[in-house]
Amino acid sequence: MTEIHHAAAEGFAAQAATYARGRPEYPEGIGGWLRGTLGIGPGKTAVDLGAGTGKFTRRLAATGASVIAVEPVDEMRAQLSIALPAVQAVAGTAEAIPLPDASVDAVVCAQAFHWFANDRAMAEIRRVLRPGGTLGLVWNVRDESVPWVARLTAIMTPFEGDAPRFYKGDWKRVFPAQGFSPLALESLPYMHEGPPQQVIADRVMSVSFIASLPPEQQADVRAQLQAVIDQDPALAGHARVAFPYRTEAYSCTRL
Repeated sequence: MTEIHHAAAEGFAAQAATYARGRPEYPEGIGGWLRGTLGIGPGKTAVDLGAGTGKFTRRLAATGASVIAVEPVDEMRAQLSIALPAVQAVAGTAEAIPLPDASVDAVVCAQAFHWFANDRAMAEIRRVLRPGGTLGLVWNVRDESVPWVARLTAIMTPFEGDAPRFYKGDWKRVFPAQGFSPLALESLPYMHEGPPQQVIADRVMSVSFIASLPPEQQADVRAQLQAVIDQDPALAGHARVAFPYRTEAYSCTRL
């Protein structure tokens, strides 16, 4: 199996439960995008590639399609299987998908494609897709126009190192991709609501390069997050908060 980035391998293995708790869900409108734009529904087979703990797998399963979750990190895949026992979960990477040629109608990558945006992965995705099948790429993007959200980013950024990141845009270099139509984008607003320890602290602590830090550094990061929660006027004293995101959904078709 292809090597995965050390930050993903270590961080996601160490903090799989935190990831399951802290990561946001997705806006209701994403269901319409899956059905309409990607053509996923009953009688179709869809792959959740880099499925993690199954946050997005639920959305795919709700379309009525047959869903196969492909995830290389054992601890993440275990969380998925507990949460979604009816979904077939298999070990694999984007460069080595354990499925036959032209066997699926859609491949979807949620919060994941930036980890494996390379020509080998695109060739493998093209291999498993049927002609006319669709590729969907989804990210929840933090709204950093909100001051306290920008403060969270400032806490995280010094630790990111060489970890691939959506915002850097490197993932776009593989497009236009051989054998695929041009990318189309649909953008949806989303609010992740809940206790600040879940939607802020657990969310940041689940970021791969934070989750792979030594315990003392993790404790320092968590203390900085708590300071934001306690001191920012928009958050202080609130039992529940709303974390603003923009969900970006990209799609293209296998020609």
